[in-house]
Amino acid sequence: MIKKTAFLLLLAAALAIAFVGCGKKQPPLPPPPPPPVAETTQVEPPTPPPPPVKALELTTIHFDYDKYNLRPDAMDILSQNAMSLQEHAGTVIKIEGHCDERGSDAYNMALGEKRAAAARDYLVNYGMAKDKISIISYGEARPVERGHDENTWAKNRRADFIIISE
Repeated sequence: MIKKTAFLLLLAAALAIAFVGCGKKQPPLPPPPPPPVAETTQVEPPTPPPPPVKALELTTIHFDYDKYNLRPDAMDILSQNAMSLQEHAGTVIKIEGHCDERGSDAYNMALGEKRAAAARDYLVNYGMAKDKISIISYGEARPVERGHDENTWAKNRRADFIIISE
């Protein structure tokens, strides 16, 4: 009977080890779910800011001797000046008419005014408001260069554009 009891104990131990030690393996855990994806909506990228407006630069024009009519090169410059002024709509300017030293003071004052008026009229015809432009003549009183030769005189026969306010 000892053999039988030993056998039963051995069998019970084997069964216990089989059930406990060799139990079902747990299935592996499923991978964690992916994080929730936020609903995507079409977002327009922000509109880039407009390019900065260039600083206002106005170019001087020149005239032929004893003339106040606009030369083709002066009209090209005035067109560029007008486009710049359109980008700065609130700008107020003064056009100064100048002459060379030849001629009387009274004659040069009148000629300088006609030169400034010709430039103003061109800008007005281009679309600039006449009330934003004033004119003045300095005749021969404010030469850009001093001298008594054609090269110097040509530089002094001009209309300058002065920015009063922007």
